[in-house]
Amino acid sequence: MEPYHHRISRKELASFIEHTLLGADVKDSDIERVCEDAVRFNFVAVCIPPFYTSLASRIVKNSGVKVCTVVGFPFGHNFPESKSFEAARAVENGADELDMVINITALKSGDFASVCKDIEGVVSAAKGRKVKVIIETCYLSRKEKIKACECAVKSGAAFVKTSTGFGTSGASIEDVRLMCRLVPEGVGVKAAGGIKDLKTALAMIEAGAKRIGTSAGVELISEIREGEEVKINETLND
Repeated sequence: MEPYHHRISRKELASFIEHTLLGADVKDSDIERVCEDAVRFNFVAVCIPPFYTSLASRIVKNSGVKVCTVVGFPFGHNFPESKSFEAARAVENGADELDMVINITALKSGDFASVCKDIEGVVSAAKGRKVKVIIETCYLSRKEKIKACECAVKSGAAFVKTSTGFGTSGASIEDVRLMCRLVPEGVGVKAAGGIKDLKTALAMIEAGAKRIGTSAGVELISEIREGEEVKINETLND
């Protein structure tokens, strides 16, 4: 995948950002704020806990902002049937996209058939909605990252995603580049975990990421003034 080489505007950056709030202590008011911010800045999506899919759907209705929620979060070692049920309920409640955690323990044990079955169940339950497979790169060797991407693509995922943000580390440039090389055209890479400033976000985009998952969406986009464009390579070399 070719790196991203041109100037990027505030509006264009917003089209990459999934404004995220997945903490254990979030409240209704927090979700309302995140959704309202997403609508105000025209972010591509909000990524919120499954419990809040209905509320988020009502707030962002007709705005163009997608509602994304998580499945098997954050460890991924749920039963496949549980993940499929989670996915189906999320869709019923208005989720437009699903970010599922891969069965990391099965992957590391070499049980790739179970890894694929797990993903396939969620893809089926999603009924055509985009499924992003979180491979949680911080726990994987290079060979395991390659296998995880292969399983995700084989099983019908629309994206592979670096991290939950709850592991030992988040997205890295090296992992984004590797994942972009591994997936075919039409399958995207989402970088998430530890992306807190514009420079880091643009580095992930330059490396090939098509989505940026971050809880700092407002802060990132506010680093670009209205009407201004930032050249990615210049930003990276600052």
